[in-house]
Order: sequence, then structure tokens, then C-alpha cells
Amino acid sequence: MTYRKEIDGLRAVAVVPVVLFHAGFPGFDGGYVGVDVFFVISGYLITALILQNIGRGKYSFTNFYERRARRILPALLFVSLTSIPFAWVLMMPNDFENFSTSIVSVGMFVSNFYFWLSSGYFDTAIELKPLIHTWSLAVEEQYYLLIPLILVAASRLGHRSIGWSLWSILGLSFAYSVYGSHAFPDANFFLLPGRAWELMVGGLLAYYEKPGQSALEDRYGNGLCFVGLACIALSVAIFDEHAQHPGLLTLLPVAGTALIIRFGRTDGLANRILSLKAIVGT
Repeated sequence: MTYRKEIDGLRAVAVVPVVLFHAGFPGFDGGYVGVDVFFVISGYLITALILQNIGRGKYSFTNFYERRARRILPALLFVSLTSIPFAWVLMMPNDFENFSTSIVSVGMFVSNFYFWLSSGYFDTAIELKPLIHTWSLAVEEQYYLLIPLILVAASRLGHRSIGWSLWSILGLSFAYSVYGSHAFPDANFFLLPGRAWELMVGGLLAYYEKPGQSALEDRYGNGLCFVGLACIALSVAIFDEHAQHPGLLTLLPVAGTALIIRFGRTDGLANRILSLKAIVGT
């Protein structure tokens, strides 16, 4: 799979608003949409990798899961272990007990279930849950467990079956997410069913991707990338903790991310900005 610097730059665009949101900076009430940007990117990269290996007849479940473990576990272990002494010193006994339970859930990649059942993302006492950010990693890991099985099974029925599978998951998950945004907002926020459609948007971008640039990319690619950045920036500015998210409103940052991934290969100003070393290395 060809490395794309602008996607690494897009990751920085995603992480900065999340950090500023949690730091309480004015104007970043919707900074949490950076997580949605990450979901689309992850869906694209992982699905592209799996489809590439399936196409070559070299896909291996063992190799896939081994690579995921080597990429994720060292950093996750470091963060978890580093948090323990601070929690021991700063937390009251009951809070430390809850923290200990959260560490177990993180190690089992089910922290999204733990935080759904024990708190909300916008709780005022969020500073007592230093590992709450791992809920999104749990969602991605659950996706990593399921999507290879789905893609490999679909590929045995033909290439079109892969596309139909991705579209079906997207449609069902999006309908669930729109309904869940007001019927059961906490579960919708934390759990995979309400988030799978965002990952599927990335997956479909990978499925339909073709080598080379189209006439549309050559003519409008740079402008469409800036439209995508504007969609993400607007989401950060206008969303807040009361937004019914994920749901219909989430189409704004998801569509913006999709535009950047789809047209980011264009050699234009948007690509050059996102590919800057200072941004890529963030």
C-alpha cells in the first residue's frame, strides 16, 4: 500500500481539536469530532490493506492480527502503566478502584463498554477517568476483529459481494446511529454499531480506489480537499456536548474526511499543507 503523507497530516488535524476540547479551550466545543476523522481514516487504511492482500491471494489472519498487536500494544501498555502511579497518589480509594477496573477493560479492548456503563463522555468528573480516550481504540479493535472475517467471506462470493457487504453494513449502522442519537445516545456514542458506518465510509473509499488520478481530481481535487478541511473545522466550531452525535450531524466531519482521503493525492496547496513535516510529525 502506497504511503500517503497527507493522511498522516490529516491525523494531526484530527488529534489537535480533541486535545484542545479536553483542555477546555474556547471555540473547540466540538473538538471531539476528531475521533470521527480517525474512524474514517482507520476504515480506509485497514480495509485497503486487507483488500490488497486478498487480491494478491496472500491474506493471513495471523499476520494481520500480529501486526495490529505490534502496532498498538506497546503504546497502550506504556500509557496504562504510566497512569497507575499518578492515580495511586491523586485518587481517592473509590476512584482508584474504578480506575483499576478501567485498566482491565482497556487490556481486554472493551473499555467502550465499561465507560458506556459507568459514565458519559461529557461527564464533569472526566478528569477522574484518565483512560477514557481508549474507548475509541476499543471500537477500532472490535472492528479489526470483524472486518477481516467479513471481507474474506465476501471475497469468496466475488468482488462485487465485498462492495455489497460494505454498503449493507454502512446502511444498517447509519440508520441505527440516527435513531440511537436520540433514543439511546450513550450506547450510540460508545459502541461499534453506532460507529461502524464511519469506518465503512473509509472502507468504501478503499474499495473504489483506483491507481492514478482522474480528470475530476486533476481539475477539482485541491478545491475539494479544502472543502473537506472546512467541513471538519465547521464541525469543531458548531458542535457541542448537546449535539445528537453520532447521527445525521456527523455526516459533516465524515464527509469532510472522505473528501480529503479521496482527493488528497492531488498535487496542490491542500496536499502540500497536510504533508508538511511539522504537521505529519505531530
